[in-house]
Amino acid sequence: MNTTTEETLERGAATVTPVTPKELSRRLLLMKFGLLLNGLVAVAIATPVVRYLLFPLKKKDGYLSWISLGAVDSFQEGDTKLVTYRNPYTHPWDGETGNVAAYVRRAQGNDFTVFAINCAHLGCPVRWFAQSELFMCPCHGGVYYSNGDRAAGPPERGLFKYPVRVNNGNLEIDAGQIPTLANQQAKLVKGITPCPGTKTPTIG
Repeated sequence: MNTTTEETLERGAATVTPVTPKELSRRLLLMKFGLLLNGLVAVAIATPVVRYLLFPLKKKDGYLSWISLGAVDSFQEGDTKLVTYRNPYTHPWDGETGNVAAYVRRAQGNDFTVFAINCAHLGCPVRWFAQSELFMCPCHGGVYYSNGDRAAGPPERGLFKYPVRVNNGNLEIDAGQIPTLANQQAKLVKGITPCPGTKTPTIG
């Protein structure tokens, strides 16, 4: 090794400042603080994901939630009535968004049908017109008969229906989830149900 190389190494070694125990302890403290901060961020990100993944498991039995819509005597035979119920899986801060509307039709006796208010096309709320005895959607012109069957417009099926039962004089629905194609066995309607007095359905 020549003299120039030795002098360069000596100058480089001379510039290295030894680390004191105090500085080393400070570096370790900052490193631990950084790891703790990263851990908190990871937990904050992972918590909603874990809750989302475990929610179906925790609520598996919750979907069998029967909600009372009122006494049977509060619904007149042959009428269709708009009602609201509280979603059983809301939080106190949900406010009015936790209220769900539905239509109750009582044919006679304990023969009830409860329709979801959402149009089977794109989910807009339908309105009941008692004079014409039709449900009509204001968004795209979907029309349904009083029994929920499709009458006209873009929907390919009738209104969705809730499972119902009469329990201790009260009308109850299985309100654990709003009825959709995902949780009901539904078939697409290929024709329109004929009007009373006709025999042949027409294609919508």
